[in-house]
Amino acid sequence: MLLIRNLIYWLILTISLITLFPFMLLGALLPVGAHPVALLWVRILNASLKHIIGLKYSVTGAENIPAAPAVICAKHQSGWETLALQEIFPPQVYVAKKELFKIPFFGWGLKLVKTIGIDRNNRREANEQLLKQGLARKNEGFWITIFPEGTRHPPGTHGKYKLGGARMAKMFEMDIVPVALNSGEFWPKNSFLKYPGTISVVIGKPIAHHSGSEAELMAQCEHWIEARQAEITGQGPFAPKQAV
Repeated sequence: MLLIRNLIYWLILTISLITLFPFMLLGALLPVGAHPVALLWVRILNASLKHIIGLKYSVTGAENIPAAPAVICAKHQSGWETLALQEIFPPQVYVAKKELFKIPFFGWGLKLVKTIGIDRNNRREANEQLLKQGLARKNEGFWITIFPEGTRHPPGTHGKYKLGGARMAKMFEMDIVPVALNSGEFWPKNSFLKYPGTISVVIGKPIAHHSGSEAELMAQCEHWIEARQAEITGQGPFAPKQAV
């Protein structure tokens, strides 16, 4: 039954993406942009996850979301957060590897919603792309979402927190909003199957962009996120064994 539900989800994802893509193209030509269409697609997928797979989420700390655009620094365990964060926070753009732009429809859609594409194999160029494109998006009124570890990491583990998010925060005078989540316990990395349950999302108080150096800001962010991770780890079927 789980397999059938997942097949239905993937069918909805594919059909809705192809169906809505022409409207994204049209939106990109209008002042409103392609984001409203992209958000509609995200809501279709989140509703499908909830009602077909049985995968829900709960948010703690929503009152910490500031009024002014900020840099969202979130834990990255699966593809789920790339969908849900768009529903939880105001209009935003992501920082992603530019290779994703080559994926038919999905990658093209990323470009239409002005995703910040970086070359992760060229650190210097990546920093230049991050700052140039990030400033443009900030001036357009968007929030900026970045996964400071750079790539997905299994539950119970974490990678090195890179300074890109803190650098943008300092350069653009945008505060950092840290986000912890345990999506990988229900949506394992590279897994076709998604599993029912309730993903926990915890949003922290903004870290002021003027409250320290780049390294100090990211250290604050990392400390807060990893402390919250320890509190919410162990809730899903793919939780680390020691946490179960």
